[in-house]
Amino acid sequence: MKFSEYVQYDGLGLAHLVSTKQIHPSELLDIALQRTQQVNPKLNAIIIPMYEQAKQRASQQRSGTFAGVPFLVKDLFQEYQGIPTSYGSRALKKCNYVPDFNAEIVNRWENTGIVTFGRTNTPEFGIKGITEPEAWGACHNPWNLKHNSGGSSGGSASAVAAGLVPIAGAGDGGGSIRIPASYCGLFGLKPSRGRTPWGPQFSEAMHGAAMQHILSKTVRDSAAMLDAEQGPEQTSLFRIEAPAQKYSDIIQQAPKKLRIAFNTQSPIGTKVSKDAIQAVQHTAKLLESLGHIVVEDHPKIDGLALAKDFVTTWFSQFSYMQAQIKQQYGATDQDFELDSIALAAFGAKTTATEYIHTLDNWGVYSTQMNIFFEQYDLYLTPSTASVAPKNGEVATPTWQKPILKGLLKLGKAHYLAQGKLVEKMVQDNLSWVPFTQLANVTGLPAMSVPLYWNQQGLPLGSQFIAPFGREDRLLQLAAQLEQAQPWMPQYQNIQL
Repeated sequence: MKFSEYVQYDGLGLAHLVSTKQIHPSELLDIALQRTQQVNPKLNAIIIPMYEQAKQRASQQRSGTFAGVPFLVKDLFQEYQGIPTSYGSRALKKCNYVPDFNAEIVNRWENTGIVTFGRTNTPEFGIKGITEPEAWGACHNPWNLKHNSGGSSGGSASAVAAGLVPIAGAGDGGGSIRIPASYCGLFGLKPSRGRTPWGPQFSEAMHGAAMQHILSKTVRDSAAMLDAEQGPEQTSLFRIEAPAQKYSDIIQQAPKKLRIAFNTQSPIGTKVSKDAIQAVQHTAKLLESLGHIVVEDHPKIDGLALAKDFVTTWFSQFSYMQAQIKQQYGATDQDFELDSIALAAFGAKTTATEYIHTLDNWGVYSTQMNIFFEQYDLYLTPSTASVAPKNGEVATPTWQKPILKGLLKLGKAHYLAQGKLVEKMVQDNLSWVPFTQLANVTGLPAMSVPLYWNQQGLPLGSQFIAPFGREDRLLQLAAQLEQAQPWMPQYQNIQL
């Protein structure tokens, strides 16, 4: 098999070739490694190779839904026993953190028979919507190497879009599956709170806002892997009812006639590009042609207030994580990026009362979405406010850095997060990606579907949010959209 043939298959397609003995897993891995050797120096998608382990596994008898399919895991919360893990940070890279366990999500992927051959690039601790960690360098977008692949699952998205693998591990705490899916032209589903596991080291992440799944080229790969992942474990704090039938079977059925609300305005009052508006308008017309009802409307939620509550929780959680790493591994501030130190300083000043108030607000937003979904089946927005930014375009301004350093030295960095400055900080941080946090805060399932490429050949996804536990509705619609406007041929346009 040549790469030109390999890239035309999704994960289930390659697994079928293996199960019918048309190809051996070792041959598939060889193709993946050859492609990696050719293009990863340009992409910087894979940062920690696992090539020897992969060759050994590929030589063994494989079984499962994705038996023999080359795979990659994200270098964040997807621990693989005996493999160096950095979370995108110099702190863990420097101390050579090597876990002595597999994350449960990794175990469930391994049970499908995949062959994992590397860990993918991610921003430091996943705290940004771009992948440019100082520890490893920027991850480039296969559609245009001058642009970023997004974050925090940027390395996985870049690798899938470039054809290194058909599927790869990803995670989403504020949009980190849907953002890189949008920027790299992939299908990306964030499951409902509690759908996939977080053990053994955690019972949940960020009150269930963060969930793990994959990035894929096809809907059926995402559905099949969700079948393998879903369900609680011993450590699970949140437990969700299992679907009545397999997602792989559900997508064989056309969705009912859906009533879908759409909105293209930024919930935090920031600019939305013409590309993002055109992407949603195109999707709305496609939905109407398929018989669905599309209405311009939005939930009665103060988007800026929700964003503030999101970043308050996010920064506070990160502050705790940074403190734990310092304690366990002897790391100092010099081992973290300046932005990370500043965010942790903001988070450390959040009082218990403020934190609980924020979580109470999360409940209010969930209630408002429940009310909204009494009228609509789904909510459609752009996945991102624009196509992927260029590398270096989303960065702390040079003039701000000495101010931040000075305030940190005085222990006053949290002053930047007071009063109106909070709003500016929220808008600066989330202006590129203002649409995704709603689903994380409310624990709702959401997906980015690749239906639009601009005149420069850069993709931009359409985001759909569904009621709690209704991944089935999202996947059914995604499969219908994929059939109506197949996007797999687009990957043949990538030239690296």
